[in-house]
Amino acid sequence: MNDSTTQHENNLDFSTLKLSHDLLKNLSSMGYKQMTPIQAQSLPPMLAGKDVIGQGKTGSGKTAAFGLAMLEKLHVKRFRIQSMVLCPTRELADQVAKEIRKLARATHNIKVLTLCGGTPFGPQIGSLEHGAHIIVGTPGRIEEHVIKGTLKLDDLNLLVLDEADRMLEMGFEAALDNIIERTPLDRQTLLFSATFPKQIKAISESIMTEPTLVQISASEDKSNISQHFYHVEDDAQRFEAARLLLMANPVESTVIFCNTKKETQAVCQHLHNDGFSVLALHGDLEQRDRDQTLLRFSNKSVAILVATDVAARGLDIDSLDVVINYHIAHDSEVHIHRIGRTGRAGSSGKALSIFNDKERYKVGLLEDELDKKITPELLPASELLANPRISAKMATIQIDGGKKQKVRPGDILGALTAKGGGEINSADVGKINVLDNKAYVAVNKKTLKIALKKLTNGKIKGRSFKLRHLAV
Repeated sequence: MNDSTTQHENNLDFSTLKLSHDLLKNLSSMGYKQMTPIQAQSLPPMLAGKDVIGQGKTGSGKTAAFGLAMLEKLHVKRFRIQSMVLCPTRELADQVAKEIRKLARATHNIKVLTLCGGTPFGPQIGSLEHGAHIIVGTPGRIEEHVIKGTLKLDDLNLLVLDEADRMLEMGFEAALDNIIERTPLDRQTLLFSATFPKQIKAISESIMTEPTLVQISASEDKSNISQHFYHVEDDAQRFEAARLLLMANPVESTVIFCNTKKETQAVCQHLHNDGFSVLALHGDLEQRDRDQTLLRFSNKSVAILVATDVAARGLDIDSLDVVINYHIAHDSEVHIHRIGRTGRAGSSGKALSIFNDKERYKVGLLEDELDKKITPELLPASELLANPRISAKMATIQIDGGKKQKVRPGDILGALTAKGGGEINSADVGKINVLDNKAYVAVNKKTLKIALKKLTNGKIKGRSFKLRHLAV
């Protein structure tokens, strides 16, 4: 395994890379000028056709790194599946596909197809019959297509394993083996992982050829995250600490990380009973509930998300204000990954971690990882609990009509801001998500009744659709 620790320190401009004019022009239009550390280290070997292992946290720019390498390698006129990205969750796969499409905007006729579980199998077969250049999906569903012969990988020349550690944690090793053995041996393989357990080393040795290792340490990460640690005596005080920290930081979006599904559900239930705007995200949720939870958190209809590490992969929130570690993560690298969800894209963020005496050894490991002494701080004053609980600014309305009914975001915005039936300004309308057969719109809570009335009495695309408010 080659170890690459050097960077293009003199010039981090994308223009120094061997990228096509179209890709460079599009990067400039997207505001991408300087490479992040992981991009600067991984892109030169990837563009040279080498296998690469990249280790970096969420928000490090790894998707753009492998996306650019993929697009540079692609022969557009050759309408065959040439590249494939495997992701642990449907949410992450959707996020990766969206980023690749953005990077490919200036290159005409590139088709990116997403194949994930939780969606009907039949339409995916139809899409595959029409052909694609790039496949992005989850191991379970892609394995199913490969075994049934609906997905042919004979022309694949680039394979990406994204968040490989989580795919192994989620039990996808057999599916990965099944898929990889059906790909050409002379392909290029890129593996990205937030952590680097022994299993990753083993899998990389079995499927990669002399990979270049790119590791981005916490010290190289230039994010503006302030970390704070709080000592508690027992579980009762731990929950009290979480409430106090929430009250002392009344922000729009907070994620509380728990180590188990059971703990996640219990913390969420306690906070809900106490009047907080909160939802839980863990592996036992049905796909529909999981999708709606993520959507409502991202559109500011829910202020607090209590989540496990695996469930929160693919959580694409640009302005996450605070991360609370209800327990310290089992692994220091996971801790770095958790807190990296705040302070993204140069903005400031805050990470608050709660620990007891049994977790002191984890704090010691973190001190080694962060190369600094951790001193516990005093918890906020208990008087704060007399204040009103944090509530979300927005509310989500579900509309039983989507792309297949020709509904577009502009149609929904137009129906809400139309004259008559009460006034709603465009500033009162938040994110609009239009799916195949459903649409979701976030509106300011103060205007919820008017919005429901306008959408019920008015028409969208000349039609009336069933509506419901997704209450927390």
